[in-house]
Amino acid sequence: MDLNEKQDVYQAQFANLGIREVLVDSRTVKKHPKLLVGGVWCIAELEYAFTDDKSVSPWILSTLKPIQLSHFDFDAYVEARRQFTTDEWIDLLVQSIGFNPTLFGRRSKLTQLVRLIPFCERNYNLIELGPKGTGKSHIYSEFSPHGILISGGEVTVPKLFVNNSSGNIGLVGYWDCVAFDEFAGKQKRVDKVLVDIMKNYMANKSFSRGVETLGAEASMVFVGNTQHTVPYMLKHSDLFCELPDKFYDSAFLDRIHFYIPGWEVDIIRGEMFSSGYGFVVDYLAEILRSLRNQDYSDRYREHFSLATNLSTRDLDGINKTFSGLMKILFPNGGATREEVEELLRFAIEGRKRVKDQLMRIDATYGNVCFTYVSAGGEVKPVTTLEEEEYPGYYHKPIAEGEVVEVTKALQPVQPSEPSVTAAPAVPILSEKHLTFHESQKGLSFDTLLGPYLQGATTITVTDPYIRLFYQIRNFMEFLETVVRLKTADEEVSVHLITTEDEFKGEQQKENLRKIMESARSVGLNFTWEFDGTGTIHARHIVTDHGWKISLDRGLDIFQYYDMNDAFTFANRLQQYRPCKAFEVTYIKHKPTGAKGE
Repeated sequence: MDLNEKQDVYQAQFANLGIREVLVDSRTVKKHPKLLVGGVWCIAELEYAFTDDKSVSPWILSTLKPIQLSHFDFDAYVEARRQFTTDEWIDLLVQSIGFNPTLFGRRSKLTQLVRLIPFCERNYNLIELGPKGTGKSHIYSEFSPHGILISGGEVTVPKLFVNNSSGNIGLVGYWDCVAFDEFAGKQKRVDKVLVDIMKNYMANKSFSRGVETLGAEASMVFVGNTQHTVPYMLKHSDLFCELPDKFYDSAFLDRIHFYIPGWEVDIIRGEMFSSGYGFVVDYLAEILRSLRNQDYSDRYREHFSLATNLSTRDLDGINKTFSGLMKILFPNGGATREEVEELLRFAIEGRKRVKDQLMRIDATYGNVCFTYVSAGGEVKPVTTLEEEEYPGYYHKPIAEGEVVEVTKALQPVQPSEPSVTAAPAVPILSEKHLTFHESQKGLSFDTLLGPYLQGATTITVTDPYIRLFYQIRNFMEFLETVVRLKTADEEVSVHLITTEDEFKGEQQKENLRKIMESARSVGLNFTWEFDGTGTIHARHIVTDHGWKISLDRGLDIFQYYDMNDAFTFANRLQQYRPCKAFEVTYIKHKPTGAKGE
């Protein structure tokens, strides 16, 4: 819709109907100023009044109904939050944005909720890069009437900020969140003037295209697809390598408050959509918009303080993300110290991901220790998940002008002088305790358990939860590891102690019998028993050559994956599955030669 200055009237157009110059009352425009921006966001009724005057439009906008709530009770919302536990509230929010929370881990749920922060936090700058099909743009196109999703290649300076010829303010003046879809792509043509104005706006919340400086509160979101795996990007470039050249600028990227690791988000499948109850999205959108007027960034300072070496932009990114998550999860306050720490660590990690890549891109950025300090004085470091998965690549500096010679790697190996083949190194085993984070990849039973199982002739597995099909399949994959480790002329006995399924006990027994019959052909003597006391809770593996492996989750360490899809690598290879958060302890014990300790 535009103002016809010659006739001093507002006129709208309906592209789907092919109707132009529809008269709109000025009071309607003042009540709904987003009409001046455009976009389908209302239900309207039109009237047609024939006239002989060719200069007068026969179309009149008679009624207009915004697709949003006209009133909501924020106090009732806060009071309702008190009736939920934190886990219940998180699940309710995840269902409200359309996903089944039972198929997501805690970290994955928080990642989904970070996408809502631009709607409840002013001038929040968010980027998400990852594989195709993970729903990166869904929230920004369907969730809120206060956000707009535009193609990264379609935006111009006048459309986004201000039109100098007309004086009309652009999208940032009317929307709470402006999201750029398909933002990645090296070959995309980008206006450098646009990038420069965006840098100033993202840092100072203001922009200027002439004699006047204007301010706005719209958050900026950038979503795009990556073409390479994380270790490839870390080895050859960085996690921003897919961006257009004009946006591949350290000054621009330093304005980003949080980097969502899109490679941790599952490809959207049909069963992931929710069929349960949740908030009506228009209602939740209005709640989040009202929270933009509040600041929760200081809610951690009673328990923690941030490192003093963090820059102002580092602090802004962490504080804004923490404030947004607190608004979403604890609008009524009442978060425990542990819950506050969880959100603070998550906020720090998202900003650290940005800063670590900036240090690879621009050598002028100094090394920063992303830590926080508890009230008791304990210094706690924060790492990103990809830093723990690929430490050799993550901390490898990329020299300026470095060229990776792929052809060199493809050249045939030249024959060398004969040499004595060295014996394979025997792993040094030790007692230790390891902690693994949710969504971490690169794990398998071979690497996690294999070294401590090798050489054992009797293995006892105690796990009360080898009942359902996926749990029995996990156990079968454990047995596959045992078979890979033993030689063809050896036999290994494996005994399972578990509990009988209350509802599907017969199917459970049948599955275990099939495993027992199949195991004989590969030199595996498999037996099992059901614990009749119903008191076993601990999950551990004991070998007859002196090791006990205590697993707090047993063998159930992997997140949900589609077991029926034989053409996905996550189905075939464990190291490509995201894992659940779990801990494992390796304990040396006196061998007994029996099935148990």
